[in-house]
Amino acid sequence: MSIILTEKITTPAAWVAQDFDRDDSWVHMLSAEQIAAIDAALAGLKDKGLSFPHFTRADFPLGPLEAELTHCADELENGRGFLVLRGLPIGNYSDVEIDTLYFGIGLHLGEPVGQNPRGDLIGKVMAVGDANKKDTRVYETNLYLPYHSDPSDVVGLLSVRKAREGGLSSLISVASIYNVILEEYREFLGLYYRPWYFSHLCEDTPSLSPIFSFHEGKLSCRYLRQYLELGHEIMNQPLSKVEIEALDLFDTIIDTDALRLDMMLEPGDLQFANNYAVLHSRNAFLDHDEPEKMRKLLRLWLKMPNARKLAPEFPGRNGFPLPEAVA
Repeated sequence: MSIILTEKITTPAAWVAQDFDRDDSWVHMLSAEQIAAIDAALAGLKDKGLSFPHFTRADFPLGPLEAELTHCADELENGRGFLVLRGLPIGNYSDVEIDTLYFGIGLHLGEPVGQNPRGDLIGKVMAVGDANKKDTRVYETNLYLPYHSDPSDVVGLLSVRKAREGGLSSLISVASIYNVILEEYREFLGLYYRPWYFSHLCEDTPSLSPIFSFHEGKLSCRYLRQYLELGHEIMNQPLSKVEIEALDLFDTIIDTDALRLDMMLEPGDLQFANNYAVLHSRNAFLDHDEPEKMRKLLRLWLKMPNARKLAPEFPGRNGFPLPEAVA
């Protein structure tokens, strides 16, 4: 087991909602020059006869946007752990062009990884699933999506269309959650560092991982209660009373208004978050009746070249292995 951190975290990663009352520096507005670079990259790709996802970073040069994305990668790992790129004129592009430019931007941050056994490199987040079926993934419904981390270094969400009502995105700092536990519920710390069975970590069967891990000066977290409970159910390892109490406490803390940052992702917004430093969520929404107007977000999972080193007992997860046809 890794060392248990017993000191309050004071780095920029330990933010709370009021820190942003008069600070919107987490929003990076795309300039006209940067948008022109995206358009030029799309045109250049077409001239080369290349298409998504069969191109490289070198095939998609972004000129003045490249330095911005380098800064973004550093902010994701060493700063607050999240940011939004705003101002992409999403209505100017076809669905194919949106996939292409999104993937191209992702290549300048890291390496897009597979999101399912089929090897999809971009996931569609839409309410297309049956909420009454137990095996339907929550992101495929319009229900509240609990705070969680995804199995990749960084998760990206590109808003294409908003819901008729609701669908607010929410982020919360892992470090701030930890600080509350450290200050008010220190007796539970050891439980979060012990191994738990997690389902849906891009593996056939649940595997062991702690919720918190502190390694080489950085705190990391892996959490989605539903997958914890399912993992223990599959492995026939019922959660104990104190373990359930620890999870209830964790959920109570992440439901604190003072900790979370809520935002509405407008069409053209690109949100990126470090899955080890930030948990993300979304509230329920009412969608449009017309399929062509339904809420639609596109998801990227990125393996980052500057990702933190993880402890052996907290193995990294970067999506599903790509089938040969995709790789």
